[in-house]
Amino acid sequence: MRVLVTGGLGFVGSHVVDALVAEGHEVAVLDSLVAHAGTIPAWAHPEVDLVVGDVRDPDAWTTAAQGVDAVCHQAARVGLGVDFADVRAYVDDNDVGTAAGLWALHEQDFTGRLVLASSMVVYGEGRYTCAEHGDQRPVARAAADLAEGRFEPPCPECHEPLSWAPVLETAPVDPRNTYAATKLHQEHLFRVFGREHDVAVTALRYHNVYGPRCPVDTPYAGVASIFRSAVARGVPPTVLEDGGQTRDFVHVRDVARANVLALTAADPYDGALNIASGTPRTVLELATAISAGTGLEPQVVGGGRLGDVRHVVASPALASERLGFHAVEPFAV
Repeated sequence: MRVLVTGGLGFVGSHVVDALVAEGHEVAVLDSLVAHAGTIPAWAHPEVDLVVGDVRDPDAWTTAAQGVDAVCHQAARVGLGVDFADVRAYVDDNDVGTAAGLWALHEQDFTGRLVLASSMVVYGEGRYTCAEHGDQRPVARAAADLAEGRFEPPCPECHEPLSWAPVLETAPVDPRNTYAATKLHQEHLFRVFGREHDVAVTALRYHNVYGPRCPVDTPYAGVASIFRSAVARGVPPTVLEDGGQTRDFVHVRDVARANVLALTAADPYDGALNIASGTPRTVLELATAISAGTGLEPQVVGGGRLGDVRHVVASPALASERLGFHAVEPFAV
């Protein structure tokens, strides 16, 4: 099978390419090299057909997608960013870039497999339960709540703190920052293309991905990368709120395997799947693990950022059922 991987020199995309090449597939890569200062990184496979281009350019997509049987769309601007001033950059890279690609595939009468790198951020806050009132959907936390140390979302009925529960793919979506909104729009655009072209679309909702090649020293990186960058500078990781935010940290090699399974499954799955380890951890646990052996201690500073959510932990059961996916990499950061 010949597969186009957009962002195939990036963090997740390069590991997807590794996994595809290891299984004997032909791979084409569309990458702008912006994340690599215009140079080809050392991990690039020489046998991969590389098209250097911007995903916002439909001509670049047209060139890269020639003769492919499947498309794995990884290229995106990620992370929470700096503030709302980033909105145009996110929409350009994620929404406009996706639209350009789908237009190019439409013009080529593409009818192969589509796999999209989505994110757990489309859920907003995760799933919560109240001991008295059952499943509840909390409202977004206010700046005053964060400033005064009220971190746990309250039950809308009794106002007692809620407890988290695993999120299922059927949960309502509620994007609470610009990045989340663009990832959900990517899913919508892919879904429209799939319906109109009778093509299966698998949207893999990654949880917090970590591992080799993770970008450093950028506000667009994930929390694991931000902590690692601080430790590399000899600075204790700064942990917001009380460090009790719960996440699922999944290794990038597990994420890559999930992509290959989605691309090659005999019965393609049409819909969204959580890609997670199934073992939740707190942000403070992550910071402590990254600091281990360095003599540094994470600094819990309180406060918080609007758009961050308190708890979001997935159930990977559906990915296990439909793809046979199970995370196998140990938690080593």
